[in-house]
Amino acid sequence: MAQLEHIEAIEKRLWNAADTLRANSNYASNEYFLPVMGLIFLRHAYSRFLAVKDEIEANLPRRGGKTRPLTKEDFSQKSAIFLQPKAQFDYLVSLTDGEDRARAIIEAMESIEGDYDTLRGVLPKSEYQELDNDVLGQLLRTLNPDELKRVSGDVFGRIYEYFLTQFADQKAHDAGEFFTPVSLVSLIANVLEPEGGTVLDPACGSGGMFVQSARFVERRNENPVDKLTFYGLEKNATTIRLAKMNLAVHGLEGDIQKAITYYEDPHELLGRADFVMANPPFNVDEIDADKVKNDPRLPFGLPGVNKKGKASNGNYVWISYFYSYLNEQGRAGFVMSSQASSAGHAEARVRQKLVETGDVDLMIAIRSNFFYTRSVPCELWFLNRDKPEEHRDKVLMIDARNIYRKVTRRIYDFSPEQEQNILAIVWLYRGHTGKYLDLVAGYCRRMLDEGVGCFTAKDDDGKEIEPLPSFVASLGALQEALWPFLATLPADAPHTGVLKELDDAMPAFRADVEGFRRAVSEQQTAWKEQKTTNGELKKAVDRLAPVAECSRSMVKQSDLLYKLAGRLIETCENECDARESDAWANREINRARKAADEARQLAVRQLKRVRYFWRQAHWLTERFPDAKLCDVAGLVRLVDRAEIEANDWSLTPGRYVGVAPEEEDEDFDFEEALREIHVELEDLNAEAVHLAAKIKRNFEELGV
Repeated sequence: MAQLEHIEAIEKRLWNAADTLRANSNYASNEYFLPVMGLIFLRHAYSRFLAVKDEIEANLPRRGGKTRPLTKEDFSQKSAIFLQPKAQFDYLVSLTDGEDRARAIIEAMESIEGDYDTLRGVLPKSEYQELDNDVLGQLLRTLNPDELKRVSGDVFGRIYEYFLTQFADQKAHDAGEFFTPVSLVSLIANVLEPEGGTVLDPACGSGGMFVQSARFVERRNENPVDKLTFYGLEKNATTIRLAKMNLAVHGLEGDIQKAITYYEDPHELLGRADFVMANPPFNVDEIDADKVKNDPRLPFGLPGVNKKGKASNGNYVWISYFYSYLNEQGRAGFVMSSQASSAGHAEARVRQKLVETGDVDLMIAIRSNFFYTRSVPCELWFLNRDKPEEHRDKVLMIDARNIYRKVTRRIYDFSPEQEQNILAIVWLYRGHTGKYLDLVAGYCRRMLDEGVGCFTAKDDDGKEIEPLPSFVASLGALQEALWPFLATLPADAPHTGVLKELDDAMPAFRADVEGFRRAVSEQQTAWKEQKTTNGELKKAVDRLAPVAECSRSMVKQSDLLYKLAGRLIETCENECDARESDAWANREINRARKAADEARQLAVRQLKRVRYFWRQAHWLTERFPDAKLCDVAGLVRLVDRAEIEANDWSLTPGRYVGVAPEEEDEDFDFEEALREIHVELEDLNAEAVHLAAKIKRNFEELGV
């Protein structure tokens, strides 16, 4: 299993374990989330501490035979937090039931705050006194599984974000509005490309925009602490604590001020920010017009005032603020209600003035269900005060409403590849053809790597695995386990038909496996001479199509073979009295059947990845055959200002890109559809359990 998939499984298991503890206690989600996030903060700080400790110690100066002690400065240079022994997670996990875990955790938090002024008063402390000692013990152990000690990268940073996601879904704090879905934040950061400078988020929530900006810099092999300066505004004191913890968990710092952005500007960044990123509250109608009417952050004026003396809608107040914070080379990216892009009356006049500046760069429409707290669609706006002259009177319109993957029945997001494909359109718009070609070539290489992985790969423990050969071997082992009984049956027994199907299918499958192996090997050899010009890459994508189709066919064959083996077993048991025979080794057969199913799942998952990455390359080359930006119906169009004016200054992408031609869904996967139904059923069951627990608590409080 790939490490990313492994982490996703860990995230879900950790959350389920932690949430079960809450469900079995007397704590509501809003009482429970901050202490849990504090423990994840501690665990992640410990992971980063251990990751760099050996390297730091190896390079410490020595005098008189003595090595200088570790200091917090040593760790700050490595984007990690220095931890006193009593703040290290293994020490907290080792505490016995007879010791006061709450007191120990509080002392751990106090020691960190003592070393880091930016975290003073931020970390949860008194909240732990409300949790039972045994619950704390279970939580500490839950958040310290052995498998997490073997994975690399920013794993606990991901887990911190995952827990924020889940608590947002439960509306455990501030109605869940403190958290913007990671896929949207990541897309904003990667479109903006904040390579260095001042980053402002005037509605910063839990700080996700800062984290994704830092990741962009890290992917350039640079230190975000050296390249970026973060400023944030947030009205909720608890959310500020979450944001500062989120920054610290990723080895970052930022100046986050408590303020109501409508009326306050404590950083005084008007016209000084290199980047503005935000997900503000939508459609606010309670902004006091008198207080803001002369605000220099409203260069286009107020977007209308209602009878109560309030700004009729806050969307364009936010948009104006974002624009006004930018310096002459500044860029902004933000989430906005889909209503704003075509709103009429005074809002349309503000939008017209904004478009006339020439600084509206691109718009991306996002379908509904990307948020945890609201199901409405939205749009991502991008402003650029330094647009190239050839684009000044144009706006790139991207309709990404048909691009998504289903996470649960209520929540959608972008897969990493879907995000990259949207970015590829932006790269072509900006003339970054090399990035586009690198992405196509990368998908092709990844497809071939996944093809090799069907035969030999390493699991998360570094052990060699052979998905397809292992599946073939497991089917052989299952047949061997059945053979002693099958040998006792007459030629006209009920099992004969299904046995013949299986016996006929197995040699064909083995031959196809070998043919697939040869094809992958041949394509790998050919790839060594591959040129990465657009024309040659298009030929490569076409050349790889049969390999992709073969992997798809083998998924169906694998499923069919396992079903035939299962049907043979059931026929023997139900129609041939197998369980009454001494030749029927029931335990061995069940064990072999389970092993075959596990091997099938592994092989199928790997085979699907082969075609998946080919499809990404094909998606791009089919839509942009010349490696240049072009109109694609239902997806993208570069629109000039005259057309925008003719459409009431609307910035709604769907109004310009048209409708994509209907495509036959050749990739409909019945099993995948069943899995989606299963996901929905799991969600409904989880909701039922949650509601049942809530009803039970309510009855208990009423004394019923």
